Amino acid sequence: MTSITTGGRRILGELRRFISGPPRRRRLLELAAVFLRLGTTAFGGPAAHIAMLEEEVVRRRQWVSRQRFLDLLGATNLIPGPNSTEMAIHIGFDRAGWPGLLVAGACFIVPAALITLAVAWVYVRFGALPEAARVLYGVRPVIVAVVVQALWNLGRTALRGPLLTVLAVLTASAGFLGVNELTLLFGAGAIAAAAHLAASRRRQGRSTMSAMVLGALPAAAGGSTAAFGLLPLFLFFLKVGAVLFGSGYVLVAFLHADLVDRWRWLTESQLVDAVAAGQMTPGPVFTTATFIGYVLGGLPGALVATAGIFLPAFVFVAASGPLVPRLRRHPAAGAFLDGVNVGSFALILVVSWQLTRSSLVDVTTIFIAIASFVLLLRFRVKSLWLIPAGALIGLGLSWMSR
Repeated sequence: MTSITTGGRRILGELRRFISGPPRRRRLLELAAVFLRLGTTAFGGPAAHIAMLEEEVVRRRQWVSRQRFLDLLGATNLIPGPNSTEMAIHIGFDRAGWPGLLVAGACFIVPAALITLAVAWVYVRFGALPEAARVLYGVRPVIVAVVVQALWNLGRTALRGPLLTVLAVLTASAGFLGVNELTLLFGAGAIAAAAHLAASRRRQGRSTMSAMVLGALPAAAGGSTAAFGLLPLFLFFLKVGAVLFGSGYVLVAFLHADLVDRWRWLTESQLVDAVAAGQMTPGPVFTTATFIGYVLGGLPGALVATAGIFLPAFVFVAASGPLVPRLRRHPAAGAFLDGVNVGSFALILVVSWQLTRSSLVDVTTIFIAIASFVLLLRFRVKSLWLIPAGALIGLGLSWMSR
């Protein structure tokens, strides 16, 4: 007993010395406390997360100035990955260097991933029960409305001018034909950049643009199956985290293209359920990968998928800091990003149609989707409240039918 008491006092003494140590240690503890709390309570998607971060680190704690916060926000829009997570990583690096980068990012991701993991366990354990099926019956139409709202908002920003509108139509058409999603994103960006350069030199780039679009069409992929494995799962989510620009809902297009259409590891309904799990849990929407990893490969699959999709964000934030201000001022780089946003818009359009077909199966689900869309768009009701409401509707219909 005496040795245990002595050991406890020693640990408390070490903790006090750590807390009262150099400023960086105190800053790391502050970062951990703030981002653990945000990772546990930050519902509402990237826009809501950014607002919470601004209130916490600019207005309340004054860790960064408002201008610095805006500069960091601009930086996240120029690199792939989840914007709110990258903002957390940026703030951690700005506050406490490399250790802060790791602490802030990990503390923002881990609570959300653990909560999503618990939801995935419940889904795998009880997903076949009628009650769970009825819950998902009411939730899936809400997810369709959330994705359509993201499409609506992104379109208002992305479709600026005739060129980008035409490019969106061409990209969406190629997406419906099955063209690889990476080809669509980077092809759209390259076309927009080429058009900008051509216009700046007073030359027409129509022939170049047509050739690029036609050259992308042979990249359409078939629906062949592939054997599941942890390494392919990790590499897939690593690729997604490394190349995904734009709204987090573009993630759904990547998931659908490979996991549903090409490899057939997931069904349409499982994909919608995974998106629902990412929506109804706090933190980044990218924790959808945690859910999918657990459904496919248990706990090892969840760990592999989560590590794969979030690892690029740490690398890009660390590497892009000094380069971002120069890229923001370069007109061709801005045009490329405009094109990537258009590609993101087109991918969401394609996947929203596919999700609609699998989720709106009768008059009731159509009504739930339309009502949810009106509440989201007209009355600004948060999806945080609509998803539980959809679940309650599903349960209520189940009880009424007994």
